[in-house]
Amino acid sequence: MQLQQLPESLLTIGIIVFVVLVVVPFIATRFLRDVEKGQIRIVSWLGGRPAIYRGPGKSKEIPLLTTGATIPSSAINVDLDITDQTADRDAHGNPQPIKVQVLASAIVSVGDTDDMILTAANRFFSKSESEQTSTLIDLMSSSGRRAINLLTHNQLFSAAEAPKVAEAADDEEDPLAVIIKKACSRELTDLGLTFNSLNIKSVQSEVAEALRRQSAAVAKAEAEIVAAVQARRAKEAQLEAERAISDKERELASTRAANAALVAQAEAQKQDALAVQRQAELRATQIAQASADAERVKIEATASAEAEAIRIARIADAQAEAIRKVNEAIRLGGEAYFRYRQIEMLPDIAPVVADALGRARLVTISGDGKGAASGTADQIGQVLNAVLAMQVVGQSGLVNGTPAIEATPAPPAPEPPPAPPRRGIVPPAR
Repeated sequence: MQLQQLPESLLTIGIIVFVVLVVVPFIATRFLRDVEKGQIRIVSWLGGRPAIYRGPGKSKEIPLLTTGATIPSSAINVDLDITDQTADRDAHGNPQPIKVQVLASAIVSVGDTDDMILTAANRFFSKSESEQTSTLIDLMSSSGRRAINLLTHNQLFSAAEAPKVAEAADDEEDPLAVIIKKACSRELTDLGLTFNSLNIKSVQSEVAEALRRQSAAVAKAEAEIVAAVQARRAKEAQLEAERAISDKERELASTRAANAALVAQAEAQKQDALAVQRQAELRATQIAQASADAERVKIEATASAEAEAIRIARIADAQAEAIRKVNEAIRLGGEAYFRYRQIEMLPDIAPVVADALGRARLVTISGDGKGAASGTADQIGQVLNAVLAMQVVGQSGLVNGTPAIEATPAPPAPEPPPAPPRRGIVPPAR
C-alpha cells in the first residue's frame, strides 16, 4: 500500500514542478510582454483607455482582451534641400528676388504626452517608412520655402552665419530656423511629433558665391599682404641680424688691427731700443777703439819723437865730429890744402862764378885801402872756401848722407761742388 502511494506522490510533485517551471512562465509571458528601450507599447483594453508603456519595461496584456502596438521613440533625422527665391527688392521697391539653396537637417521625435503618442501612432506611424520620410520632407521643405520667401538675401546669410543649431534658447539668433520651426510646429503637432533641433548646414546662391569669391580674394590678398609684411619683417630681422653680425665682425677686425698695430708699435719700439743699444755698443766699441788707437798713436808718436831726437842728436854729434875733423884737417893741411882743393874745383866753379859776375852789377867800395879787384877776389875766395868746406863735408857723407825728414804733405783742399743749374733758365748759346 505504501509502495502504491509513493509513485502517486512523485507524480504529483512532477506535475507541480512542470506547472511551476513551464505553464506558469508561459502564462506570465502571455500577460507580461517586454518593451525594449527606444520603443513605446500601446495596449488597448476592451472599452477602456489605451495604456502606454515606455521602454525599457514590461506591458500588461491579456490575450483576447487587449490589443497592443509598438512605435519607436527614438529621434528621426531628416535632410532638407530647399531651393527658392528671396524677398529682395531694388532701390525703387520693385521685386528683385535671388535664387537661394538651403541645406539643413532636422531632428524630430514623438511627443512626450500620451495624447501626442496616440496621435503619432494613429497618424504618422501608421504609414510606411518611405511615406513617413516623404511626409516630413514635404512638410519642412514647404515651411522652409515660405521662410525663404519672407527673408532677404542678407537676412538669410546673416542667419546662416549665426549658430546653426536652432534650439529654443537660440531661436531669435536664427531667423530662418525660427520661421521654419514656427511654420512646422503646428503641423508636426498634428502628427504627434515635436522638433528636437534644426541645423542650417549652408545657404548658397550665385550672389553669395560671388561675394564669397570676392571675400576669398580679399582674404587671400590680405593674407598675401600679411605674408608679405611678415616676409618683409623676417627679411628686415635677418638683415638686422646680419648687420649686427657685420658690425661685430668689423669691431673684431678693428680690434685685431688695433692689436696688430700695437704689436707692430711694440716691435718697432723694441727694434728702436735694440738699435739704440747697438749704437750705444758700437759707440762704446768705437770710443774704446779710438781710445786704444789714440793711446797707440800717442805711444808711437812718443817713440818716434824719441827715436827722431836720438837720431838728430846722433846726426848733430856726427856733424860736429865731421866739422871737427875738417877743421883738424884744415889745421893740419893749412893753406896748401885749400889751394889744392880750389884748383880741383876751379873747372866747375869758374864758369858759374863768371856767369854770375857777368850778370851781376857789383859796386865794391873798399874802406881798408885795398883795391876793388883785390876786395872782390878776396870775397870770391871766401865763397870758394865756404863752398869747398861744404863740399868736403858733403863728400864725407855728413851732409849729403843725412836723411831728410819728409814732411807729410797737406791733403789738397776739396773742390767746391758745381752749383746746380736753375730750373726754368736756359743758358744762352755762345
